[in-house]
Amino acid sequence: MKLKTRLGIAFLTVTLAPMILVFLSFWGLSTYQSRALEKLYGMSEEVEILNGNSVQLWNKMTQSLQLQIRRALTENPEKFLDANYQNAVNELLAEKHSYMILRRGEEIIYCGGESGEELFKHLPSFIGQTDNLENGIYLGGATQHLIKQMDFLFSDDSEGSLFIVTKVDELLPEIKSMFVEMIGIAIVILCLSGAIMTISVYRSILRPLSRLQEATKKIRDGSLDFSLNMEDMNDDEIGQLCQDFEEMRQHLKESTEVRMQIDKENKELISNISHDLKTPITAIKGYVEGIMDGVASSPEKLDKYIKVIYNKANDMDHLIEELTFYSKIDANRIPYNYAKINVSQYFKDCVEEVGLDMESNNIELGYFNYVDESVQIIADPKQLQKVINNIIGNSVKYLDKKRGLINIRIKDEGDFIHVGIEDNGKGIPIKDLPYIFDRFYRSDASRNSSKGGSGIGLSIVKKIIEDHGGKIWATSKEGIGTEIHFVLRKYQEVVQE
Repeated sequence: MKLKTRLGIAFLTVTLAPMILVFLSFWGLSTYQSRALEKLYGMSEEVEILNGNSVQLWNKMTQSLQLQIRRALTENPEKFLDANYQNAVNELLAEKHSYMILRRGEEIIYCGGESGEELFKHLPSFIGQTDNLENGIYLGGATQHLIKQMDFLFSDDSEGSLFIVTKVDELLPEIKSMFVEMIGIAIVILCLSGAIMTISVYRSILRPLSRLQEATKKIRDGSLDFSLNMEDMNDDEIGQLCQDFEEMRQHLKESTEVRMQIDKENKELISNISHDLKTPITAIKGYVEGIMDGVASSPEKLDKYIKVIYNKANDMDHLIEELTFYSKIDANRIPYNYAKINVSQYFKDCVEEVGLDMESNNIELGYFNYVDESVQIIADPKQLQKVINNIIGNSVKYLDKKRGLINIRIKDEGDFIHVGIEDNGKGIPIKDLPYIFDRFYRSDASRNSSKGGSGIGLSIVKKIIEDHGGKIWATSKEGIGTEIHFVLRKYQEVVQE
């Protein structure tokens, strides 16, 4: 749900919901209080507390008692001259929050409440008509009263008037209590609504923002090893922002890890290159010093020293060339010059070229071609030569037998040629086999450090083969040897009809 929609719903909830709840609470409480008043004061008609007419409420409250007094006046008016009876009637009226005034002629003979001369002067005169239970006289002023008049004649035909006086400028205690309860209910409803909306806003807006703030502080401090919990996030703009932030953190972490790995690899490369350069340089310096000191006294010895210096210089040149090629791999700028190559002739030439070095190192080189003489591939001869040299060079480096053996087999596999180069070296552990084509990876680095090498030879081989559209893999058994396999697609003429 969008944040705009959520805020709209929140606005309607925080405004309409409390109003509806307060209205329903007021209606329910007033209905309950009305029935309670009807029962408490013996009202025969329904009372509407919230209609705003308090005079009508006071009038209905004394109607039943007014009817009883009227009957008593009709049957025996003389008993109203008895003080005990007067007090008894007044006590009944007091329960209705009213009191009685009894007048004979113009003289007030009984007053059951605190009424002053001002009220006595406003009492209506004797009119002698039958009183109506629905009628009363409202007197305003400093104090407001509802006066019900009942006229009668005493036994000596003297005029008498009985007044039921109700002070109407105050509310009934029950109604006061009800209004207090209504205010309390309204406050509770508003507080609960506010609390619910606060929790809702916190959960949907403030809590995600708080998490986002904590996450930015962690990134500011250089920490990326954390995760924003997206399971309880809402699907709104803020939730999407948190999702984007989490994706950004993951990308930053990945790029940081890649950069750290590159830094580590570069340091390892520098270390390897330094080690590999130091060995031939030390040898060159030693033989040059021998020549300078006259150690190479004979032409044969001098010739031997010069050949060693030349070979060591070639090793350094090969190492620098490999490093230059590695930089081109990183920049993806390997120069390829593709051409059609006859498979049989090309690999035969390669074997003859490396064969001389194998004989001098007491290594037997076998070549087995099972491909037809006409088979061709599209490849860069120079880069493919680098592949053969790197694989064979790697095999030579790790041969541990008295007489080494390297076999090269070329097979025909339908649309592809399959090249396999096997040796009888010490082999590669199974756990290391999946990683030998990774840059700078060396199986058992502590043992292999003495062998030299930059650690990028096989990664270069993999890059060249894949750029030719081929595939490379390895199999090995410890103590027996290793086989490197790669396949390349054949060149096929497209015949146009």
